[in-house]
Order: sequence, then C-alpha cells, then structure tokens
Amino acid sequence: MFERFTKGARATVTGAVTHAERADAGSVTAEHLLFALLDQEGSRASFAVAALGLTDRRASVEAALTEARRRGGMTKADVDALAGIGIDLTAIVSRIEEAHGEGALTGDRADRRRWTGGRPFAKEAKKILEKSLRIALGRGDRFIGEEHLLLALTASPGVVADVLAEHGATYETVNRALYGDGHAGQDRKAG
Repeated sequence: MFERFTKGARATVTGAVTHAERADAGSVTAEHLLFALLDQEGSRASFAVAALGLTDRRASVEAALTEARRRGGMTKADVDALAGIGIDLTAIVSRIEEAHGEGALTGDRADRRRWTGGRPFAKEAKKILEKSLRIALGRGDRFIGEEHLLLALTASPGVVADVLAEHGATYETVNRALYGDGHAGQDRKAG
C-alpha cells in the first residue's frame, strides 16, 4: 500500500511518527496523523485545512483532543449519551484524577519499555491508512495523497473525527474544499 503514497502522504506518515515520539506515546495514533497533516504546507490537504479555518484554530483543535484524552477517549456523543442517563462524566473524571492523578484516564503508557526501534501504529491509525486507500480507489485515483488521509480522518468514527467536526471539518466540508461541489458525492466515504 505504501508504494501508492505520494511524497506528501509519506511525509505525513513520517511526521505522525515524529509527533508520537515527541509525545513519548507508545504508538502512532489518528491524532498524530492529524497533527502531521496540520503541519503540511503547499498541498491539497493543507489548502483544505486552511480554507476551513483549522490552521488558525490549531490550538483549539489540540485543546479539544487533550480534553478528549483526559476523558479516556470518549467522544462528545459518548458524553452526551451518558449525560442522558444521568451520568456526569466530568464529575467522574475529576474523582478519578483526585484519586489517581491528572490524566489517569489518558491511557498513556510512556514508561513502557520498547523492544523495537520504532513505534507501532495503533489499530485506529492503521484503519485510517486503509480507509485512505479505499477513498482514493473510490475516487478513481491511483495514488494516496494527504487529501485522502484527511478525508479518512473525517470519515472514521472517533475522537479525531468528532473534534474535526466540532471545528467545521466534516467529510462533506473537507470534500467540498478539496474538490468543489461537483465531486461532493462521488466517493461517499468509500466504505
């Protein structure tokens, strides 16, 4: 699959590994892929990111992802569903952090020993890469570019897609920013 990646898409994957290393994360996640995409300049994806205002609101995106990690990776929909049955997740997180320290639910295991030289890709990140291939094929493209990675991030359920949607970057808005209205329905999330 990686032979189909454009130079920019490969740089994004490499950048995601760098973000994971800087964070001393045990694996490369979808969040790291997003940060690497936000770092890119001069590509279709960076144009779409800028057009949707994400470049100017990067700090807000990062803060929202940090808050989601603090909640143990629960999406806004999860929080709302729990609230609907009378469970205040904010209160629960606060109590857990009082007892076990700040960030107890983040799932970070920075102290784990790594027996290999590189960081593995988390299951969610692998799914993003696979979905980017399906999106590219659905569009009839013979390559996987940063734009396909960005679309895959918005099309894959989870915290990253949630945060992007909160900031106005849904699959539809990204697709429109990338390809205009004429191609908005062509691939329809490709799987």
